[in-house]
Amino acid sequence: MIGSRRQILVRKALLWIALILGACFSGLPVLWMVSSSFKSNLEIFAYPPALIDYSFSFDAYTAVLSDPGQLRFFFNSYLVAILVTICTVVTSILAGYSFSRYDFRFKKVLNLVIIGVQSVPPITLMIPYFGLIVWLGIYNSYAALVLTYMVFTLSYAIIMMTGYFNTLPRDLDEAVMIDGGGSFVTLWRILAPISLPGIVAVGVYTFMLAWNEFLFALTLTRTNEMRTVPIGIHLLMGQHSFEWNQMLALSVLGSLPVLILFLLFQRYFIAGMSAGSVKG
Repeated sequence: MIGSRRQILVRKALLWIALILGACFSGLPVLWMVSSSFKSNLEIFAYPPALIDYSFSFDAYTAVLSDPGQLRFFFNSYLVAILVTICTVVTSILAGYSFSRYDFRFKKVLNLVIIGVQSVPPITLMIPYFGLIVWLGIYNSYAALVLTYMVFTLSYAIIMMTGYFNTLPRDLDEAVMIDGGGSFVTLWRILAPISLPGIVAVGVYTFMLAWNEFLFALTLTRTNEMRTVPIGIHLLMGQHSFEWNQMLALSVLGSLPVLILFLLFQRYFIAGMSAGSVKG
């Protein structure tokens, strides 16, 4: 009995040690980024390094927030991420409901295509998409970014929503049909409200992906008026010098929307991810 208790205590102690080490490994770089954003470029590379420096300054944040070009990056990121999120959520709800509730021609083929798109590394499609966007005449536009991002967000979103709708009893559909309601009423008035965790999970995932995307934002835009926050951070790397403190300040400001979004909808996000992936 005593031996089993000791084993339990040892396991708990090892678990706590592993969790603390993992938290330090993932949290210290973020803490260092935030701390260095309040330093000058010289102080960032001072030795020995100091997490908290006496010359605490908001100069980097002032430089970023007072620059119209940097603010334009934020506007572009917000606009593109919100448009992608709305379009992806609405489309995935419609597609997920169709895959969950109806049998139609080429259903299995479409499922394979969706899963196949999800498994393809995006970088392998960069050149074909660049040629397609130029051919469509929408290069260096919001439409180019929104349509391209949706290709990579929709597949996972449809899989998630299909799995979530599969967990909902079909008795709900039948009850609405008996009352004279059609598929539209069933979806938007009954199933969608009770599928809020799944919808939030899809929305948060999509927003995070669209907000943080770098490669296609760099390839499919040409002017600074169309570029997003990740590209703005990259542009602070000059030919002869790097504005490290401004890069870190812009990184902190760019991380805040995703962090706030996740904290606000954390409960729904975890519930939706669990329901859509495990029960589906």
